[in-house]
Amino acid sequence: MAGGSNSNFIDYVRLYCASGHGGPGSAHFYRGRGIPKGGPDGGDGGRGGHIILRGNSQVWTLLHLKYRKHIKAPHGQNGSRNDRHGSNGEDVYLDVPLGTVAKDEETNAVICEITADGQEIIFKPGGRGGLGNTNFKSSTNQSPSYSQPGGEGQEGWNILELKVLADVGLVGFPNAGKSTLLSVVSAAKPEIADYPFTTLVPNLGVVSYRDFRSFVIADIPGIIEGASEGKGLGHRFLRHIERNSILLFLIPADAKDIGDQYRILLGELRKYNPELLDKKRLLAISKVDMLDEELMQEMERDIPKDLPYVFISSVSQYNLEKLKDLIWQAIQS
Repeated sequence: MAGGSNSNFIDYVRLYCASGHGGPGSAHFYRGRGIPKGGPDGGDGGRGGHIILRGNSQVWTLLHLKYRKHIKAPHGQNGSRNDRHGSNGEDVYLDVPLGTVAKDEETNAVICEITADGQEIIFKPGGRGGLGNTNFKSSTNQSPSYSQPGGEGQEGWNILELKVLADVGLVGFPNAGKSTLLSVVSAAKPEIADYPFTTLVPNLGVVSYRDFRSFVIADIPGIIEGASEGKGLGHRFLRHIERNSILLFLIPADAKDIGDQYRILLGELRKYNPELLDKKRLLAISKVDMLDEELMQEMERDIPKDLPYVFISSVSQYNLEKLKDLIWQAIQS
């Protein structure tokens, strides 16, 4: 679904895919000068074209597939005389971003998942080529007059979904300051405005760290209570959190109760997928430019124990290096 007025980020497409049928084998008999009744010389049919998904790290969205509703691979060619093999149908490659999951629309079953650059998976195999009559020759049947038809290709409606691959997922309610943080620590330019749900799609930013190292942060659309039941943007963005190795909870300093907000966010994640709670968690308390030391100490009492945390301000860049250190330690540990 596209988000924002000019977004090209598409994380869901529905496609009708049909691989090629195999070509039939030939039932030809050799005929030459002086050989009116030669033996069988029918060649095999060619295999139908596959539809292949290929991971491409340069592609970030499924936009290029949005308007290609029907994808068909060519059929294999017929076998012919002189044992000539029919040519195979040409394979059709679909370049997809890393993190793409292919599903069968009817059953919702996952067919395959692309997670590496250059990874190729035959998504819809072409039908096998039929055998020519040469293959059926035996001591008891010297001149078989039959050959095998080609196998049928596969066709049907499929869903391609993108789950963003990032090291860190920013989790928070709408308006917690996630987009602002991302724009300050990376070169990403998310849409920023002071109202909930400005971010309707995940924004990715590469954060430079010391010694030419870097990590990827995903600013995921804000969670609202009830997201796991599908309220707001619901499941559409919660699935992007599944892939991140670390969850960075961002709660603004002006929240009524930091511990309470954190528990609500955890509750939404738990309802959606309990495995999300196995990930490492960090807490950043944002928008602290208005606070003094005393207020910060007071707020620390609300923070759940055993949760690494840092007070930050994206505007004044207060403690952003400390936040990067915290994230890097978590990624490495």
